Amino acid sequence: PRGKARFVQVADSAFDRFTYSPGAADQAWMRDHYWRMRTWAPYFDSRTSWYPGAWMYSDAYAIYRGSEIATDHPEWILRDAQGNRLFIQFACANGTCPQYAADIGSPAWRAGWIASAREHVRLGYAGLWVDDVNMEMKVSNGNGDSVAPIDPRTGAPMTKAVWQRYMAEFMEEVRAAFPQEEIVHNALWFMNDEAADERRQLRAADLINLERGVNDDGLTGGDGPFSLRKFLEFIDRRHEDGVGVILDANASSEDDRLYNLAAYFLVSSGRDALGNGVGGKPDDWWDAYDVDL
Repeated sequence: PRGKARFVQVADSAFDRFTYSPGAADQAWMRDHYWRMRTWAPYFDSRTSWYPGAWMYSDAYAIYRGSEIATDHPEWILRDAQGNRLFIQFACANGTCPQYAADIGSPAWRAGWIASAREHVRLGYAGLWVDDVNMEMKVSNGNGDSVAPIDPRTGAPMTKAVWQRYMAEFMEEVRAAFPQEEIVHNALWFMNDEAADERRQLRAADLINLERGVNDDGLTGGDGPFSLRKFLEFIDRRHEDGVGVILDANASSEDDRLYNLAAYFLVSSGRDALGNGVGGKPDDWWDAYDVDL
C-alpha cells in the first residue's frame, strides 16, 4: 500500500544475533516488520524457511582476493596493459583493494555468476540484491587510481560506452534467468538515465536501491545535476518504467529519519521501500515505521 512504510532491513553479520536462532515469536516479529531483508548466503540459506522475504546479496563484478574463484578463474579478472590485475575502486589501501574487478563482458563470468546465484535462490529467497551495478566504470589499480582495463575481446582499452553496454547486457541476462524473482540494483542515480544502455540496465530491475536516500550529504538545493529536485525526478522516471526505489538511508537522528520517511511517503507508488540502520532493529524499533496513512 502507498501509505504504509515497507521497511528493508540489512541482515549483515552484525544482525546475526537476531537471526542466528530466533524463537517463533521473534521470527513472527521480523516477518511482520520487515517487508524484505538483504541477506548473505550461505548463512541465510537455512533461514528462508521462516523468513521467505529475503534477498540474497550478490555483487555484479566482485571477485574477492583469496577466494576460490580468484584461484580457479584468473581469466575472469580484468587487467591493465601490463597484465596487472585490476580491482573494484573501493576501500583500497597499501597498494591493494579487497575485490578484483571481474570481466562483465565475459560470457563465462556471466554464466558462472548466474549459476551460483541460482543454487541459492532455489532454496527460498525472494530474489537478488545486486551491488555495484555501476554504469560508471569503477575499475582501478591497487592504489585506487582509475584504470581503463584491456578488453579481452578486442585487445583495446575498454571505453565507458563499451562498459555500459556490457553491464546492460549482463543485467538483462540476470533478469531473464530469474523472471519470477525480485531483482534489486544498487545503482548510481545521477548517471544519464535517458541513455539507451542506462535505461536497459534500470529496466532490468524491480527496484533501484538509492544509498543514503534523501539524507545524502551530496544532495543540493536548486535544480542542478545533484539536486533534490533531480533526485525526485529520477524516481518519477523509474515509476514511469514500472520500477520502484528503495530510500536506503543511514540516518542517526530522529529528525533525519523523519525526513527520509516523509520523502518516502511523498514518492511512494506502492512498489517502493525504505530502510535505515538506526531505529530498524528489533531492540531499537522506531514506531514511526509502523505508521499507516
